[in-house]
Amino acid sequence: MYIRGGLSKPLAIVVWHLTPHWSPKIVLPRAIGLLKSEDRMHPVVLSCLGVLVSALKTDGLKMCPHRCSCYDSSRFVDCKGRSLAHIPRDVPRGTWMLDFRLNNLSEIPAAAFGGLWSMRIALLARNRVQRIHPGAFGSLLFLEKLDLGGNRVGQLPADFSDGLQRLLELRLCDNRLERLQRGGLRCLESLEKLDLSANRLVSMETGVFKGLYKLRHLLLQNNRLRVVEAGFFLMLQGLEALHLEDNNITAIQAEAFASLRSLSLLGLSGNRLGHIKFKTFLSIQTQGTHLLLADNRWTCDCDLQRVFGKILSVRHLHVDDYGNISCSAPGQLSGYLLVAVDSQLCVAETATVLVITGTVLVTVIAAIVMAERNRKKSANKSWNDSEGPFDSQDK
Repeated sequence: MYIRGGLSKPLAIVVWHLTPHWSPKIVLPRAIGLLKSEDRMHPVVLSCLGVLVSALKTDGLKMCPHRCSCYDSSRFVDCKGRSLAHIPRDVPRGTWMLDFRLNNLSEIPAAAFGGLWSMRIALLARNRVQRIHPGAFGSLLFLEKLDLGGNRVGQLPADFSDGLQRLLELRLCDNRLERLQRGGLRCLESLEKLDLSANRLVSMETGVFKGLYKLRHLLLQNNRLRVVEAGFFLMLQGLEALHLEDNNITAIQAEAFASLRSLSLLGLSGNRLGHIKFKTFLSIQTQGTHLLLADNRWTCDCDLQRVFGKILSVRHLHVDDYGNISCSAPGQLSGYLLVAVDSQLCVAETATVLVITGTVLVTVIAAIVMAERNRKKSANKSWNDSEGPFDSQDK
């Protein structure tokens, strides 16, 4: 193809058509390198190169949002702490990381990140976000980290995870979430870490984490969960750390952790557990799982001592804070460490059993003796009665 003057169309012009997607820093040297030596001084080429040089001088400044800083070398847009109430519309399309922390953002509208398909990291923590609209993150197809911690989010839209198939880390900590509904996280198939700590979660629907096959770390501490149900953690076979510390948990269903085949850390400290079932932990079939169980409301009795005795005898279960587990009941043991009294908890019960057993034995022996005496008396009486007629005949 030829342009005016008989010059073959320079490859630089072809490259120039790609400048909406490439940085001038990349386009300019490539354009010069692709040109023939005899074409480099052609007026058309010089004009194109001039435009590229001009773009190079203004790139990262002209396209940078007002009151933000842009760093072209890392494709990083820094809007942190600028008192911004809205996500700028003129964020460069090639942005790899957006830091929008410590602003006044109150909501995230639909398609708020339209066109920013190349973004990998979005930091939106410590704003005032109360509402996330449907389709808010649908265009972030390559996003790997999303930080929404320290906001005021009370509910996630049903399509919250749509488009986030490549997300590796999601932080929703320190918000106002009260309930997790099934389906809201369904598209997070690559997620490895989910932080839901410091919310107001009271319950979760069964299967809410279904589809998160690669999840390794799940943080649910500092919520208001009361019961750990058997269906909460279905299909999380790769989960390595489960943090349930500092909730209001009073009961754990026997099969709640049965599907967690890779679990290495289970945190249950700081709850309201009074008793536990050995089967609950025996169902954890891993190479080794460390348990945190201190700061609960343990009722120190023979049943509890037996359960912990069994747990401690299982090779792959390790109660790391056993030395810090203290009694809350009965009153006379309140505040005592379990390790200091565990050997005595079954003594009273054993003594009671011995007393009862002794009493039963004495009663049985006494009954046998009485029965034997009665038998002898009956035998003597029968013998005397049989001798009576002969005595009268002899007389």
